[in-house]
Amino acid sequence: MAGIMVILDFDKTIIEVDSDNWVVDELGATDLFNELLPTMPWNSLMERMMKEMHAKGKTIEEIKDVLKRVPIHHRVVPAIKTAHALGCDLRIVSDANMFFIETILDHLGIRNCFSEINSNPSFINGEGRLIISPYVDFLTSPHGCNLCPPNMCKGMIIERIQVNEGKKKMIYLGDGVGDFCPSLKLKEGDFMMPRKNFPVWKLICENRAILKAEIFEWIDGKELEQILIELIEKIKIEEANNEVQLLSAVDCKFETIPIVAHEAFPPPLRVHH
Repeated sequence: MAGIMVILDFDKTIIEVDSDNWVVDELGATDLFNELLPTMPWNSLMERMMKEMHAKGKTIEEIKDVLKRVPIHHRVVPAIKTAHALGCDLRIVSDANMFFIETILDHLGIRNCFSEINSNPSFINGEGRLIISPYVDFLTSPHGCNLCPPNMCKGMIIERIQVNEGKKKMIYLGDGVGDFCPSLKLKEGDFMMPRKNFPVWKLICENRAILKAEIFEWIDGKELEQILIELIEKIKIEEANNEVQLLSAVDCKFETIPIVAHEAFPPPLRVHH
């Protein structure tokens, strides 16, 4: 079988909120965030916020504690575990950052369900401050996609995955504007799962004709689980049927090969002692 790949956005898809906003609000920095928001790209703003919060004495442990309290629908973790148990290759493509994502996944006990996480790099420096960098250095190497934010084009990530894993069927789940570009990269036979009444769903409704993938909308974690598992089972059944048809075709081919009489073969070489 070619296999199934499930690619998920993180904020408002796996978790119920935007992880950046959640940390900023919970640590009491909302006013400063809103003040600086018009002046710089979002990713650069989050790096600035980590610097400001560190200067005010906020620690990495406090950030971790906030992340561990992030709201998540109670059916999302079971959905991820089931998809993993069914043999799917699960990956994350998110404009959050690695530290936030990995902290939450570790807390939920599902980090090992994912083979790859694509997000903005982050690390804790020697002073104990979280440093957040852009996935793409847009000052020196802009990605050139006008559908995506300057620091990340999710469509380019999907294209890279398709080059390496092109035979796998893709199921993509997302909610935001940044998930529209990758939805355009999906092929016929793939599936797009936009969250209903969220920005990517609205964009898809307005541009349905240019998408090649089948569209299955979802509202909450319960529907996410139900639709995702149904799609996985549907793909598995189709792949199994295709294998049966392929084997039947091979059997028919061998049945048409004429049986050659034994006399047609050369006699064995006799060895005299």
